[in-house]
Amino acid sequence: MSDKTASVHWEGRGKKGVGKISTQTDALKSYPYGYGSRFEDDRRGTNPEELLAAAHAACFTMAFSFACDAAGFATTAVDTQASVRLVMKGGGFLIEHIDLRLEANVPGIDEAAFQKIAAGAKKDCPLSKALAAVPEISLSAVLRK
Repeated sequence: MSDKTASVHWEGRGKKGVGKISTQTDALKSYPYGYGSRFEDDRRGTNPEELLAAAHAACFTMAFSFACDAAGFATTAVDTQASVRLVMKGGGFLIEHIDLRLEANVPGIDEAAFQKIAAGAKKDCPLSKALAAVPEISLSAVLRK
């Protein structure tokens, strides 16, 4: 395994500053972010919580698919949405809650096995483990027929 990298270049002071995020793969290349895209509704940039939600959804989805495969079930389609809630607490900011919403087609699996695998994937996903300081990570899982 190798390290995965990303970088940020920031110019300006505080709320007036603007950053640009780049990833090793160039999936993001000098992509903008700043106060407006993080704390207001400026859709011209991204923000750390949105990127965290994308990363957690991607990691959890892979963990779920791999766990299904290990249990003898093939996933045909898996869709995950993650939302990350940032709040002001104690004079600073805190990620208070992450909600994962999974919908998947897994032929031949019953509801109990599906829920057990989904819960295990949430627990075992490397990003869930890394985010253990988040007070609550919830999961709702829907087996599509």
